[in-house]
Amino acid sequence: MNTKNILAAGLCFVSALSFTSCSKESESLTKSDEVSKEVLSQIKQLGFTSQGAMAVEGGYIVEGDIFLTPQDLANPSPVKLMRVGAEEQYRTTNLVNAGTGRNITISVSTSLPAAYVTATDEMIARYNAENLTLSMTRVSSGGDIVLAQAPKSARYLASAGFPTSAGDPHNQVLINSGAIGTANPTTYIATILAHEVGHCIGFRHTDYMDRSYSCGGSTSNEGASTVGAILIPGTPAAADPNSFMLACIGGGQNRPFNSNDKTALNALY
Repeated sequence: MNTKNILAAGLCFVSALSFTSCSKESESLTKSDEVSKEVLSQIKQLGFTSQGAMAVEGGYIVEGDIFLTPQDLANPSPVKLMRVGAEEQYRTTNLVNAGTGRNITISVSTSLPAAYVTATDEMIARYNAENLTLSMTRVSSGGDIVLAQAPKSARYLASAGFPTSAGDPHNQVLINSGAIGTANPTTYIATILAHEVGHCIGFRHTDYMDRSYSCGGSTSNEGASTVGAILIPGTPAAADPNSFMLACIGGGQNRPFNSNDKTALNALY
């Protein structure tokens, strides 16, 4: 799907409920979403773009669906430089410590509709089909990664963070099921979940260097940031219109792992 079609279809992985980051018309943030100039400066110093940053419970959302805590902003580490190119796959400096094999458990909060359990099972099946050193299993509660309901005031579709310095995955994905809905759990919703879990295990956006490729609008480089944006060897130097880690997705679209995604997954795990 080309950029114009994605813009018209109109759903970013974590755009506002009014879908401002995918809309042709801009809307001002509500008072509760406003981010202070000091925080915007910290976000820039951390290496992320401050454009579209939102204040949320416990921290901030940047780059559309990346969650940062105040501690992240207050304690930046040195920026990891990277090669800036076209639409290759990139990873963070920290990855999950998989060793010779590690199973990541994933639980779905009972506050989410049943369709999200179905979607989670499909998402896990996609990852496990790649026979990685990192496998996944759904558990009833207390997973290494918990899929939970986003606050009712959330103006994004879903959000997640990156692996810890200890080699563990980010432990939570917040999902705005009211905005996403319950249709197409094994395609559209599973794709969104696979994308967010991708962040949890260390993937940056495929089009981080220019998110307008999938989201439309003006050119916007998300920045290296202190978490790193390291080129994954073997991924293409040309545009990749079907990667599951593109920043934005059209409503109802399905993006199973393509050959480039599989190369990236196998390179990391």
